[in-house]
Amino acid sequence: MKLHCEVEVIHRHLPTLGLRNTGKGVRAVLSLCPSRPHARGEPSSPPTACLLISTMKDRRGTRYQLKGNIEQFFIKFVDEGKATVRLKEPPVDICLSKANSGSLKDFLSAVRLTHRGCDINAPLSTLTPVKTSEFEKFKTKMVITSKKDYPLSKSFPYSLEHLQASYCGLVRVDMRMLCLRKLKKLDLSHNHIKKLPATIGDLIQLQELHLNDNHLESFNVALCRSTLQKSLRSLDLSKNKIKALPVQFCQLQELTDLKLDDNELVQFPFKIGQLTNLRFLSAARNKLSCLPSEFKNLSLEYLDLFGNTFEQPKVLPVIKLQVPLTLLESSARTILNNGIPYGSHRIPFHLCQDLDTAKTCVCGRFCLNSFIEGTTNMNLHSVAHTVVLVDNMGSTEAPIISYFCSLACYVNSSDMLK
Repeated sequence: MKLHCEVEVIHRHLPTLGLRNTGKGVRAVLSLCPSRPHARGEPSSPPTACLLISTMKDRRGTRYQLKGNIEQFFIKFVDEGKATVRLKEPPVDICLSKANSGSLKDFLSAVRLTHRGCDINAPLSTLTPVKTSEFEKFKTKMVITSKKDYPLSKSFPYSLEHLQASYCGLVRVDMRMLCLRKLKKLDLSHNHIKKLPATIGDLIQLQELHLNDNHLESFNVALCRSTLQKSLRSLDLSKNKIKALPVQFCQLQELTDLKLDDNELVQFPFKIGQLTNLRFLSAARNKLSCLPSEFKNLSLEYLDLFGNTFEQPKVLPVIKLQVPLTLLESSARTILNNGIPYGSHRIPFHLCQDLDTAKTCVCGRFCLNSFIEGTTNMNLHSVAHTVVLVDNMGSTEAPIISYFCSLACYVNSSDMLK
């Protein structure tokens, strides 16, 4: 009987000697093994079991007697995979963590029976050293930085939380990676990946995704609608060939760190202001000519837009007002201004797309196809604490588009366009 978890053995008498415990658990395999093998001629009575703790550094393990030797169990957090077994001799506390809660409960039940001298009705493990492969199965971090080290014939450890596979010449995302449901950080930088599979969105715990220095030309819309909306916090897409991000990209509302340097971006998603948690934004050396109107809704700590092809604000506005408003325009404004829920289960899909791409007037109301568009310069310090200079001339200003839903809004806000 075995249990895989992290273990810290705390010697209770060390503090009285002025010494301290390490305070850090290590990955271990716990086994219930016979205290000693039967000698020839001995009756085959049920063997007494001991606890064997094996680690990567000590695969033969350390044995602890259990029968009548347990002072107390601490199981308040057993449902979280944590427990402590206090032994009498030696005076140690065996602290267990990061265990499967079901396996931990079964193992502790067997330990309790052994302590009482009862038969545990389970096969005991041998006293042979634990194989290295036993620990490989429970690795939480794997870093691969060359093609020759990339595993082709064996699968990735299912317990991985951090996987890096850089400089491996990958042309697509390995589907085996998408089965790692505990993955929190995935680094596939410095490869040749051209397309992202929608199934990356099945990694429900993924918080960091690094895809810099690849051959990406787009970002999959399906990822913007996946569970990444609630988990993804850091995304690095720098050094690719991306020209535009979909409007749905702004549904990744947990993003705090976004890197888009050295792409071919001609514009930001116009609803970028919905990324209310974004704190670090870098999009240097792209082809941005102006910023969308909702950019001013951001609240950043760091902003880098150096080396973009920003244009001077247009002197005259672009007027696309419709008088009277069309039925589509009037209906769309009513739905959006009143926050009425909509979806493809209620209205045609193409109308949902129209509503998703509606523009926000400076007054806070919405417009669809009837508006006035104007451009003005914005000091980037109004949205970011730290701003990298936009150009070599020391400027921290960039042109931003503003929309007006009516002539009255335009006249009342004309000062901002001067």
